Amino acid sequence: MGAIEDLERRMKAAAEAGDFETAALLRDAIARLKAGESNLVEQSPGRMGLGSSQEAYVRDPTKPLPKKPDLMTKGRRPGGRRRG
Repeated sequence: MGAIEDLERRMKAAAEAGDFETAALLRDAIARLKAGESNLVEQSPGRMGLGSSQEAYVRDPTKPLPKKPDLMTKGRRPGGRRRG
């Protein structure tokens, strides 16, 4: 069973249960997968091992990685300590 079929089954079950918010989120995920906008890669058949049933996200090489925060200045305010 592919990822899209599984999502469609879960979407129908959520709609029948009255959970329309979850059904809408699943519908949007299905649309992204069909349009090719998702980085979700289906597992190759026959692959065995611990955790192999999990799909993996592949980073888009055209998009740069986010800048790492500077931990020395994060949350620091100029002016020093105020006493009141």
